[in-house]
Amino acid sequence: MKLKPAEANRHFAKPAPDKPGTLIYGTDGMRVALKRQELLANLLGENAEGEMRLTRMMAGELRQDPAALADAMKAQGFFPGPRAVFVEDATDAMGDKITQAMDDWQTGDAHVVVTGGNLKPTGKLRKYFEKHPKAVAVGIYDDPMSRDEIKAELSKAGLNNVDGEAMRDLEALARTLDPGDFRQTVEKLSLYMLNDPSTVSPDDVAACAPASTEAVLDDLLHATAEGRAQELGPLLTRLEAQGIAPTRLAIVTTNHFRTLHMAASDPEGPNKGIFRARPPVHFKSRDRMTRQASRWGAVKLETALDMIVEADLTLRSTSKAPQMALIERTLIRLAFMAARG
Repeated sequence: MKLKPAEANRHFAKPAPDKPGTLIYGTDGMRVALKRQELLANLLGENAEGEMRLTRMMAGELRQDPAALADAMKAQGFFPGPRAVFVEDATDAMGDKITQAMDDWQTGDAHVVVTGGNLKPTGKLRKYFEKHPKAVAVGIYDDPMSRDEIKAELSKAGLNNVDGEAMRDLEALARTLDPGDFRQTVEKLSLYMLNDPSTVSPDDVAACAPASTEAVLDDLLHATAEGRAQELGPLLTRLEAQGIAPTRLAIVTTNHFRTLHMAASDPEGPNKGIFRARPPVHFKSRDRMTRQASRWGAVKLETALDMIVEADLTLRSTSKAPQMALIERTLIRLAFMAARG
């Protein structure tokens, strides 16, 4: 069965032991790995590796030993507790070998966790898991973390006393960082606040945030929205050097222009609209984005959003166009629109 995001989060947090397997797939390997880690930790508990209740294998190993998955799935260990088999980097070429083993799954066998990249909807693996009555398939997309996911990360790190402005800053960070980097920032914040009973403040968040990536992303978005096309090339070069993917740039640009459109469409004016934005706009950017929304207007912003969505869809398609060049061209076109007023 195919799980929606809310259902998937519940499955990762409290996996049902009677399900035969979980397929986790997506273009961002880090996001897939984090969800796989969460699932295995919550399914197996502590010491699963030491107690040999977790078996790992690469999907490619099944070429030489097609029975390896079935054998691992049914093997009984010396230690009590749930067991799992983790199959990494699966492709549709390995689909038959994985699905044949899954067909023989019985109650008491190990839970099979399969991870893969951008699997096609018509491929063997996705179709099998999505149509299976008990096994589940979860697609992990490059969407920003939700507020619930952010709160869960803070709770894990012991940060349960965060003021409103600091939470807004953390939500802004989550829109610009991938989940792995955001988790590292939260861990750093937890160490920063160690033995400090006071409420986490915006200054505390700023002290722990990876300022380089955040600052350059902000500069890129503001330069685009304010029509400073000549600044985009150097900023994109710096972001590419820091490992920011074109799809991430498309996401943050979409979020920025959606916020501007919402503000420009507010019946009480852009200033009220920016203040009402959800997720909230960082207080340092509110005045600047209010001016941007006023300058663009709702009609032009709708056109801009159409351009960004078109570029995002192209990035996620099978197009062989250079991805960074594609997003750069889109940002330049937006900047020229802004410059024309």
